[in-house]
Amino acid sequence: MAQITAAMVKELREMTGAGMMDCKKALAETDGDKQKAIDYLREKGIAKAEKKAGRIAAEGAVGAYVSDDAKVGAVVEVNCETDFVAKTDKFHAIVDKLAKHIADTNPADMDALNDSTLDGKKVSEIVLEAIAEIGEKVSLRRFARYASESGRVTSYIHMGGKIGVLVELSGGEAELGKDIAMQIAAANPSCVDRSGLDPAALEHEREVLTKQAIEENNALPEGKRRPEAIIAKMVDGRLQKNFYKEACLVEQPFVKDPEQTVAKVLGSVAVKQFARFQLGEGIEKKQEDFAAEVAAQIK
Repeated sequence: MAQITAAMVKELREMTGAGMMDCKKALAETDGDKQKAIDYLREKGIAKAEKKAGRIAAEGAVGAYVSDDAKVGAVVEVNCETDFVAKTDKFHAIVDKLAKHIADTNPADMDALNDSTLDGKKVSEIVLEAIAEIGEKVSLRRFARYASESGRVTSYIHMGGKIGVLVELSGGEAELGKDIAMQIAAANPSCVDRSGLDPAALEHEREVLTKQAIEENNALPEGKRRPEAIIAKMVDGRLQKNFYKEACLVEQPFVKDPEQTVAKVLGSVAVKQFARFQLGEGIEKKQEDFAAEVAAQIK
């Protein structure tokens, strides 16, 4: 059986908002598996919803470029080692130049982007020069590019490059495009509508909510317990109220007016596709322990 450490309990508590003892028990019941522990807490009704680990580690910036006619746009994430470098004008100039280059040249993938020519040099060479000049590692991580013949492409950069959004709409004015891009940045939907949901994610959510509803039902006096058909309707209702409204862009409350849904704000305009890059998401950054480092050097 896996050893349950205080750090594991603390992390689970931060992610779920559950009590320390509940988190410790959940980890013990699931042999230290963090995701299963989250599900366990939700099924028991102790944690209402999974809070994603919000600690974004990598430094750098997300940049975007959209053509003057709003027909072509690109968003790109470039990473570096320190926040100090990420905030410099020189670093942001590189990110912005790469975003425009991607929009102009439409590279097929990251290899094609690195092999493409910008200012008479390969992009890979420009990155190497930046490393030499800046004095720390610089890496191109990912990009997205959209082109619209009859609609518009809009971008939004939040907090100086911490979050970047690129969205393609079937039409609408510039203000609508900006509002939708800001909505995506703030509310972080996983898809445009239900047709874009990951079937595995939906099934997982249904299983968790079903177990949660069964736990609640079993806690009722025997004469007041609900039949299976009612439990199934309860699960559908909770999916409707929580999961769909969080995951699907068009079903989300509009951030500037929560009384309206995004679908109502869009009207006849459709969201064709979107990309949302949050700086460093999914990258594990080495945690420096300076005291241990000094002790090691002394030894």
